[in-house]
Amino acid sequence: MAFSVLMSVYAREQPEYLGAALDSVMDQTMKPDEIVLVEDGKLTEDLYQIIQEKQKIYPCLKPVQLEENQQLGRALAIGLAHVTNDLVARMDSDDISVQERFELQYQYMQVHPETALVGGYIQEFDDQGSWDKIREVPLEEKEIHKYMRYRNPLNHVTVMFRKEAVMSAGNYQHFPFLEDYYLWNRMYAGGAKLANIPKVLVKVRTSPNMFKRRGGFSYCAGYLRFRRIQRKLNITNTREYLLGCILSIAITLQPGWLRKWVYSAVLRRSGDLEENG
Repeated sequence: MAFSVLMSVYAREQPEYLGAALDSVMDQTMKPDEIVLVEDGKLTEDLYQIIQEKQKIYPCLKPVQLEENQQLGRALAIGLAHVTNDLVARMDSDDISVQERFELQYQYMQVHPETALVGGYIQEFDDQGSWDKIREVPLEEKEIHKYMRYRNPLNHVTVMFRKEAVMSAGNYQHFPFLEDYYLWNRMYAGGAKLANIPKVLVKVRTSPNMFKRRGGFSYCAGYLRFRRIQRKLNITNTREYLLGCILSIAITLQPGWLRKWVYSAVLRRSGDLEENG
């Protein structure tokens, strides 16, 4: 029952969040036998201290040190090269995996050997610990493809994948803010089967700054470049490509307060962990 967890951390992240994330990875009904943690550039002394403390508790924790910050896509690509198992679960350094997450995903991948990647729902919470929204994602392959044309059909921090399938699609690549969405499109275009479990698998930490980061001209330019790639991969037809460009422009160039409202009112729904976990 061997599988790995792939994480990345950089200097601006909070030591206490990283500690809680690592604890949640090991406080599982099915534990990984390897955690590959990419240190993306020089870290703070507090972060190094947390990593050293957790290594004493969790000998399976394997830091991979990068001298310079590579950003997420390149950091994960390097980290994946150090992973020794074929099954790999992604995890962010400030989120919390629910206790049965890995067992649910591992069992799914065993029952569905044709599936290259499986994700699930996330539940967002703030620093005060108040539960907010659940982001549901499509479950069936046909619905995942339909959803993929305009929006990311998988919650990145929830996925478990087969390393071989990700490597066959070109591994993670540098594409700021869209590394995962780009990878899913390449995998799907190459014939990989993607799936989601209708369960909350990860509790995701959010902040007001999240909405500011998801807008602006550079963010818009990245999305428009991504829409062109989707068209070349035949994920979208010409009409869908044009609609995707319009939607991307409308969302990324609107004021931050309006983007927050759209995100909360349209792109998320309220939910209760007991009912969806």
